[in-house]
Amino acid sequence: MKTLIKSLFAMLVILVGLIYWTNNYVTARSKSLVSLAPAPKVPPAEKTIKIGLMLDTSNSMDGLIDQAKSQLWRIVSELSKAKVDGTTPRLQIALYEYGNDNLSRSSGYVRKVTSLTTDLDLISKELFALKTNGGDEYCGEVITAGLDELEWGSSLSDLKLIYIAGNESFAQGYYDYQDACEDAIKKDIKVNTIYCGPYSEGIELNWKDGARIGDGSYISIEQDRKTTYIETPYDNDIAEYNNKLNDTYLYYGSHGLSSKNNQLEQDNNARNYGTSNTAFRVMSKTSSNYSNSHWDLVDHSKTQKFDIKEIESQYLPEEMRKMTEEERLAHIKKMDAKRESIKKELQSINLKREEYIEKKRKELGADSNSLDEAMLKALREAAKEKNFTFE
Repeated sequence: MKTLIKSLFAMLVILVGLIYWTNNYVTARSKSLVSLAPAPKVPPAEKTIKIGLMLDTSNSMDGLIDQAKSQLWRIVSELSKAKVDGTTPRLQIALYEYGNDNLSRSSGYVRKVTSLTTDLDLISKELFALKTNGGDEYCGEVITAGLDELEWGSSLSDLKLIYIAGNESFAQGYYDYQDACEDAIKKDIKVNTIYCGPYSEGIELNWKDGARIGDGSYISIEQDRKTTYIETPYDNDIAEYNNKLNDTYLYYGSHGLSSKNNQLEQDNNARNYGTSNTAFRVMSKTSSNYSNSHWDLVDHSKTQKFDIKEIESQYLPEEMRKMTEEERLAHIKKMDAKRESIKKELQSINLKREEYIEKKRKELGADSNSLDEAMLKALREAAKEKNFTFE
């Protein structure tokens, strides 16, 4: 009996040893095979330009607001030329107003008009809705509100900028502007100050000091200067193409039609400042930054959330309501191809237009004392640190 037990025990030891050796071999072999397998390709993280635009809407700021309205599409058009790692960064803009008596005292006379958004037509709509009224301009308050309320993110690769424009003392209010600007730097956000008045006066009123602490640029502008538009022989052609471009937008959803109508409304707002400004808006619409996936089927079809089965017929353009799902997909694809073709034609015309404008600018002298020039100058300076370039 003892001999039998000893034999069984010996066999058990051998079996355990064999299992242990087999497991170790399989694990080592698996690790070896994994190390030989190519690592999955991870797409590069999308880079973003995030801008918090903070405008003084007190009584004396009508000229500033007018410049913002008239120059928005030139600014967007120039920003759309930005490149980083060979791709176009996504543009997000938030809008704040401050210093207006119509705003609540408890808020420091500050109002967030929009969050950071890619909806550029919304930004245009809200800009045109701004009204001025006398008040106290608290720069520390509006900067702090923007830091606390906006989704700036933690990526150090994004370009994050605050532009604050006004014409009273930068030190007004209950929040210390120095603390506000230091807090911005901690979040990798540069504070650029735009004083509406003489350069030396802005220095005396601490606007330059705010930019120094916020690691941004200080610039003064003439707020009441009318924007100089350079009309070109190509502007009317571009405006005509805009009608064709608009025809490729296919609204959907409960807010689709109102968003489509807002697109046309912002076309009209741009047109009120002349054909040159219209051309800037149209060219902005050819950029990847002009994306309307929240209401346009062509843009929506390029997102991961797109599912033709979930599109409700009652909220579609009339000509699409009776189409089958296959017919709708074919129609979306057709409009997409048409839009891309129109964009290429517009971009070809615009090359000639930009050459014409550059030549005229040199003849007339650059208009560097306006809001758009101030913003673009500050942005290009900040962009160098993040390896952003401009074509």
